[in-house]
Amino acid sequence: MAKILAVDDDVAILDMIGNILSKDGHMVTKVSNPLEINTEKLNLYDLILLDIMMPGCDGFALCSKIRGLVDCPILFLSAKTEENSLVNGLTLGADDYICKPFGVMELRARIAAHLRREHREHSVRMVLGRICFQPSLKQMMVDNQEVSFTKAEYEICEFLAKNRRQVFSKEQILEQVLGFDSESNESTITTHIKNIRTKLSKYDCMPIKTVWGIGYKWEE
Repeated sequence: MAKILAVDDDVAILDMIGNILSKDGHMVTKVSNPLEINTEKLNLYDLILLDIMMPGCDGFALCSKIRGLVDCPILFLSAKTEENSLVNGLTLGADDYICKPFGVMELRARIAAHLRREHREHSVRMVLGRICFQPSLKQMMVDNQEVSFTKAEYEICEFLAKNRRQVFSKEQILEQVLGFDSESNESTITTHIKNIRTKLSKYDCMPIKTVWGIGYKWEE
């Protein structure tokens, strides 16, 4: 089951999409006015469907606005007459498009294919809001931009993120990340945290919080 957001000013199309995808067990949130989308809840969705021609805010503008807020697949719903402009539209961050009118089987198959691919990709990455970890590559991305961390800095971030909202002392972080036999001391962790924050400040992103008298925690 996936959580899907469908945005289209045509209520009949929204109802059809909802009926089709709910039969596959998906939960579909239908929005007919793009200006009423709650951007704070966008990261709850596994896939987003966007109509292109909508009053107030077209699909291209909406895609450009939300792409930096979500990491899930975004698919355009387009009329065949709009097909030529979709090439430019896909550069805004959408993953695919489905031409109207579409059949039941096509919609179900395209949605299923993107959800399967997304599941495979997420099995080797961890996405927390604007931040994406790729453990196999030891990379952390903010808004799809790689942050240039040292090995220790990356591992501190990954450890805290995997155990987010838990508070760890500098000693605990030292033992978990650098090991019991490390020659480093707790001041090393303080320095690493300072360097991490300096590097993340350019992205206006500060997920590592200080809990005074105790240590640090990752907070989304």
